[in-house]
Amino acid sequence: MRGLLERIQRARRKPFHHLSAQEARAAYELAAEVLEPPRGALARVETFDMPLEVPDAPGLARPARLYAPSNERLPALLYLHGGGFTIGGLETHDSLCRQLAQRSGAAVVALDYRLAPEHRFPAAVHDCWAALRWLAGEGAARLGLDGMRLAVGGDSAGGTLAAVTALHARDERLPLALQVLITPGTTAHADTDSHAQFAEGFLLDRAAIVWFFDHYVDADQRSDWRFAPLLADDLEGVAPAWVGLAECDPLVDEGLAYADRLRLHGVPVQLELWRGLTHDFIKMGRAITEAHDAQASIAAALREAFGLGI
Repeated sequence: MRGLLERIQRARRKPFHHLSAQEARAAYELAAEVLEPPRGALARVETFDMPLEVPDAPGLARPARLYAPSNERLPALLYLHGGGFTIGGLETHDSLCRQLAQRSGAAVVALDYRLAPEHRFPAAVHDCWAALRWLAGEGAARLGLDGMRLAVGGDSAGGTLAAVTALHARDERLPLALQVLITPGTTAHADTDSHAQFAEGFLLDRAAIVWFFDHYVDADQRSDWRFAPLLADDLEGVAPAWVGLAECDPLVDEGLAYADRLRLHGVPVQLELWRGLTHDFIKMGRAITEAHDAQASIAAALREAFGLGI
């Protein structure tokens, strides 16, 4: 990991917080899969427009992509990409979604939710919850999937959105088999010890986090549980969780705290902590073998949750 960080530093790419949102999106898309394996072939890879019923944008439809290892009626993971609510999309996480589908035997449906600053909090929250509702209803039939066996997951900001979507599902009695939270953010003010310890030089710097947050959410909204799910009053009854964290990540403390709170409220949690690694390691399979280990662990959890066998 140290060697990889040194190589990244020698590349002297301009930090996201020195770019406009549009420039940062282009830079991220260009580099997002450099350290990932080539995009694997699947029986089905289909891009489509997903209709979303949201309160702030009637008639909204967003791009989405289905990944399926077979043409059978499969259970599905709704996948929400990372990128600080500001960058990222279908192309930046295509390789990862393919790997999760291949390894698990389940379908993966990736959503291109609305991004900040054009669409600030809680637009992304609305999109993700609407996507899960659509999958549980007409969407599964339209895609030939099993709408009774669903999970939600994501990395980084997508992990935050997945945790929030799982809470919405609990509140609306929409059954979920699993929530997959990869290095999620869960607190309001980025003020844990790990944010200080890993503020610079560990891939996700403090300045980038400030830049992402400022684009996405107003200061007086940051205590809203839909931004900081650790602040939710009650986590009882939410879907079982797979939580994967990196030791050298500013977000590690809040990930641990969220896993602890889930357990405190009686939620089954599989917690995995990869030592010596940084944020976003799960997308570094060409350079970091633990990326494959993490993906295999997620796949095994999905197979168990969906009853697909080990």
